[in-house]
Amino acid sequence: MQFAKTLSGRQAAWAFGLGCAGVTAGVLMHLPMFMMGRGMHYRLAGMPMAADMYLGMALIVGGLFVAAWGLLPTDIAGQRAASVDLVVAAPEDAALGPAHWGLMVVLVLALVIDVMKPAALGFAVPELSREYGVSKATGALLPFFALVGTVCGSVAWGVLADIYGRKATILLSAVFFVGTAICGAMPSFAWNVAMCFMMGAAAGGMLPVTYALLAEMMPTRHRGWSLVLVGGLGGVGGYFAASAAAAVLQPIYSWRVLFLLNLPTGLLLVILGAFIPESAKFLLARGRTDDAAAVMRRFGAIARRATAVPRGATTSRGALQGMHLAGKLTALSIAALAWGLINFGLLLWLPGDLQEKGYSIALSSTLLAKSALIAFPTVFLCALIYSRWSSKWSLVTMLGITMLGLVLVLRLEVAGTGSPVLPVALLIVGSNGVLSVLLPYAAESFPMRVRGRATGWVAACTKAGGVAAQALSITALVPAMGAVALLILVPVALAMGLIAWFGRETRGGDLRHLESGDEVVV
Repeated sequence: MQFAKTLSGRQAAWAFGLGCAGVTAGVLMHLPMFMMGRGMHYRLAGMPMAADMYLGMALIVGGLFVAAWGLLPTDIAGQRAASVDLVVAAPEDAALGPAHWGLMVVLVLALVIDVMKPAALGFAVPELSREYGVSKATGALLPFFALVGTVCGSVAWGVLADIYGRKATILLSAVFFVGTAICGAMPSFAWNVAMCFMMGAAAGGMLPVTYALLAEMMPTRHRGWSLVLVGGLGGVGGYFAASAAAAVLQPIYSWRVLFLLNLPTGLLLVILGAFIPESAKFLLARGRTDDAAAVMRRFGAIARRATAVPRGATTSRGALQGMHLAGKLTALSIAALAWGLINFGLLLWLPGDLQEKGYSIALSSTLLAKSALIAFPTVFLCALIYSRWSSKWSLVTMLGITMLGLVLVLRLEVAGTGSPVLPVALLIVGSNGVLSVLLPYAAESFPMRVRGRATGWVAACTKAGGVAAQALSITALVPAMGAVALLILVPVALAMGLIAWFGRETRGGDLRHLESGDEVVV
């Protein structure tokens, strides 16, 4: 029933189902190649690709196009024109109900699946490089192109979400995930690089689409902590899922199983899509007022027509201007860059570094899984202090925890002995806390006239830090982990100081700024 409603007003409901079936069949046609490697620990490098694999790739590409066409709404021009001045938001004092909690659970699961894809690269690349006989610098092409894919995906999925709707965008992203599972059966390194780009592109839009859906459905006073909680649990859960899969499955089925898992997890994401409501704004723009009214009743939201703000009017209480605005943007940009260096640099390099120190694949992955498990409870603490204590100082606190983790990594390298569990746990806690708080805080900190651009810039800086880290990998210029920790300490400390100086408290502020002339639509 839910899928039927999602697919109404689209080009062809049957085409989406046919496309999913085609992509799944194309992936399954690669499994015989994987099974051929059983006797040699699934080492497939250099083996010729069979004809059924080429046919499978054709089915995947064709299935993706068919599924995308099937989900494409009719009369897109009319839809976009109707949605220009529509605003959907829950009242400030609306209570949380079962629908809100259910949506948060589903979106956490979706983010876990989304985050575990790029996180798995850190566990796969060391063994993958050995199988293909390539240097660490060449092996770093996989996370580099995956990261470039996330940048492209962040832009592309944002545009597609406005055209397809939030729910349909998540479904289409899941189908792309399924297709990238063939990376686990590819005998060619070049094909793996191409699949990693596609995987990154599929993952790139999930977080902003999730945040946009939550922002529309959650009451204003619950919006900040819910974004922090969902983003934090999704980030920690994704890293735990990747490290646990590497600890349990990789020693038996090699690194390839980490990519083959994209098949069942991608299909699971398609199923979870049945429990994600369609955006009420999208439904109103499509003329489906009854469906939109039903969604808004479940979530206590209302729709209105935006009122133009008179020239010279202030749209944000205490709006930042001049040096204060530039200082705030600089502080958050540096924090975002530091997060990218940690998440797409240090945490991706750690599994290989531990293996070089003599840890087995299973032991190094188990240690990192324990670190992620330790980090789980702190996500709830992070959400609590963001909503109950201070949005500004919770971000500073998360940066402080990150700094402590970096100091302990540095100490571990200098001493040459000790367990990495606590340092990595602090890094996961701090870095996921930073990301969970950073984007909601950025969205709540800037005046309306620059809010979209400022938040988009901060989000882009998180990717820029990762691109810089992987550029070091490609050029074989990655220093020792101790030196990496020391270098990242500088921007983290600088961001802490600048946010403490230029940051402002946003907790309890109503950022919707409804004008008196707003027209209630439903």
